Amino acid sequence: MIETRPIAERPARRHRGPEQPPVAPRLLLGLGAVAAVVVGVAATTGGSAGNTAVQSAAAMAPAAAPEPAPSVEAEPTPLGLSADEIAAEVDGCLIDETSLQLGDSGDGVTCVQRALGAAGYYDGPVDGVFSDALDAATSSFQADQELYVDGIVGRNTAAALGIWPGAEAFIVRTPPPASGAMDSMGYLLSSVASTGSDAPPLPEGADQVSGKRIVYERAGQRVWAIDDDGRIVRSYLVSGSQFNNEQPGVHRVYSKSETALGWNLTADLPYMVRYLQTDRGHIGFHEIPIHKDDGTRYQTEDELGQKLSGGCQRQAPLDALFMWNFADVGTPVIVV
Repeated sequence: MIETRPIAERPARRHRGPEQPPVAPRLLLGLGAVAAVVVGVAATTGGSAGNTAVQSAAAMAPAAAPEPAPSVEAEPTPLGLSADEIAAEVDGCLIDETSLQLGDSGDGVTCVQRALGAAGYYDGPVDGVFSDALDAATSSFQADQELYVDGIVGRNTAAALGIWPGAEAFIVRTPPPASGAMDSMGYLLSSVASTGSDAPPLPEGADQVSGKRIVYERAGQRVWAIDDDGRIVRSYLVSGSQFNNEQPGVHRVYSKSETALGWNLTADLPYMVRYLQTDRGHIGFHEIPIHKDDGTRYQTEDELGQKLSGGCQRQAPLDALFMWNFADVGTPVIVV
């Protein structure tokens, strides 16, 4: 938990920030040495919520190794087929989920079975059930392709099999609202935001709790803010983690800082709303990071909807301001 006492009353402490990429084990020793000479970072800001604590590192480094991208010089399959050739063998079928694994079922699994069969790794039934045999076939394929071996058919494994539909297949982009348009709470809408019946429908799993809540869908890179009566106050695109370290389930907002500082001490993270704390740091919602040296942003608003962060969810400035005011400490956050 974040301490709110003045820094002078406690030992200086650093947390990794939301924009931190994976750190190799030997690099951690170097970071430890740097940390030993850092006395601390302190600042104060004003805010309508009365929160003046500035967090020197607000979110987490990836908790697990991401699946490496498919190698350009990938090992051939047992039948010597490329991804394009496998795709042709299965008539261009594509998976309909961002990841498939043991226990899943449906048309996407059928596509995986056909693709791994065409590649020479699977000879079981094509019945749409992700079985132990399919899990083993997937792991063998991943090992031969020098992918991260976990038996899960995610983006990179599906791409190597020629059955990945592309990230945009899961993104819903709503038309920009009219100039001056507001949500039902009276906050101006950003270029990627919508409200009420204009918002996309809630995803599966959004009803894990009822009443006021925040829903974040990783596949669609979209957030919904829902009021006590179950109405969609606001929905908008974000840029979440490129490392898939956001943990699905029900969390709660536990800390807010009007200004936070990135892990490398070179980025400002306005309107930080934290909901997930791990042994490596914190994950939350914040405005698109700003370079401290020149005031430029890490990305444009048009790039929201892409996975670009190290853990947190980057928001357009207007959406970050809304979230700061909507998400009280204790508000449930559902990650699906």
